[in-house]
Amino acid sequence: MECQKEMNMEQRCNCTYSGCRRAGICCDCLAYHLQSRQLPACCFPEDVEKTWDRSFETFASLVSSGRV
Repeated sequence: MECQKEMNMEQRCNCTYSGCRRAGICCDCLAYHLQSRQLPACCFPEDVEKTWDRSFETFASLVSSGRV
């Protein structure tokens, strides 16, 4: 499978961490975050993503409140 980094960056990736070397490379990003009990930026609304708290717990609270 060929990585579609350009399309991911245009349409899906909302990561605001400027030094991220995994931006747009979804498989690497997901693997990285899962090993730290986190989800990638694209799972969060923009205002929450900017806090860089991508924990499972934060995601669960967003689901409970109906935000995602």
